Amino acid sequence: MNDVITVTQFAALKSAGQKICMLTAYDYTMASLLDSSGVDGILVGDSLAMVVQGHETTLPVTLDQIIYHAEMVGRAVRRALVVVDLPFATYHVGAHQAVAASARVLKETRCQAVKLEGGVEQAATIEALVQTGIPVMAHVGLRPQSVRQMGGYRVQRDEKKLMDDARAAEGAGAFAVVLECIPAPLAQQLTEALEIPTIGIGAGAGCDGQVLVTNDLVGLTTGHVPRFVKPHADLKESVDRAVSHYCDEVRKGTFPGPDQSYNE
Repeated sequence: MNDVITVTQFAALKSAGQKICMLTAYDYTMASLLDSSGVDGILVGDSLAMVVQGHETTLPVTLDQIIYHAEMVGRAVRRALVVVDLPFATYHVGAHQAVAASARVLKETRCQAVKLEGGVEQAATIEALVQTGIPVMAHVGLRPQSVRQMGGYRVQRDEKKLMDDARAAEGAGAFAVVLECIPAPLAQQLTEALEIPTIGIGAGAGCDGQVLVTNDLVGLTTGHVPRFVKPHADLKESVDRAVSHYCDEVRKGTFPGPDQSYNE
């Protein structure tokens, strides 16, 4: 559990038959907790636009903002592979733009790889990044950055397009691919067809690994909880209880007490 996970080691977990665990982090404290708990990968996701910034979609987050959060996360992590989402419109107009954005991520943070959405249409960009020495995790199926074009957050069922996208990403050199909101049997079919690991989110247990937004996992979600989420804790209730207790003690004058005061 103490070995640092490189891109090569992460990709090799599939052939080793080991399921891959990934979660999101946006700050030093959470990243440190996740890393010490043994996750294989940490994603600095553009989901921070919704989770941290309170936006309705992932579209508003900027490259400067995601680098700001990635720098905190990278500073905290000692073992897990840290992957950073490329925000919307930082890689869509060609390989030069994508390389420039990705280079900033790797130069200004301690993170090891970037993630971008798309398969066939982004294959040339993925290839250019990989040839530059920048590891890439791809993302097919539901693509949150294309939510306007896709007409909302919907399960993706086009078998041919999904297979073409996943194969294109693999052929371009991606070391792994996220499969989002895909029927479980189809996601398993994609997983079996690829040599690189598949990381599922709303894509069933047949994927090589799973990723979730950590706030959803620990019960800190403030809005809609997707069907594919299984909360493993209820920290929102714990925080509510702690804050209520604190306010009650302050208003009664029982906090701070002697143990929390300097009397000399």
